[in-house]
Amino acid sequence: MPPASMNLKLLLPFRVFAEKTGVSRIVAESRAGSFGLLPHRLDCVAALAPGILIYESEAEGEVYVAVDEGVLVKTGQDVLISVRNAIAGTDLGQLHAAVEREFLSLNEREMNVRSVMAKMESSFIRRFVEFHRE
Repeated sequence: MPPASMNLKLLLPFRVFAEKTGVSRIVAESRAGSFGLLPHRLDCVAALAPGILIYESEAEGEVYVAVDEGVLVKTGQDVLISVRNAIAGTDLGQLHAAVEREFLSLNEREMNVRSVMAKMESSFIRRFVEFHRE
């Protein structure tokens, strides 16, 4: 009997980040902590927290992927992971630095957008109140 393996598909909002076959194990992080998936594990769904996703295959060995929050769905031998952002790397130190650089700049952009939206909303409300008084 050949050893069992899984099919992994890692999705971003607008593209497929990775599609791998022959995956022997996956380690992911949830808010409750890290958990592992093996090919014969029962089907499951998990909300993922930002962290390092590890998968192992005979062809590539152990691969590290930094992922933002998302969801993992395992059905049979197929594992589908959908996340907001992902960065692949082999050196954990460089991957950690890339995560800080990419995810922190994303947070700064989100804060700027929220600030602009708040100003637009308050301006709209102020004009609406003025219009209502007239």
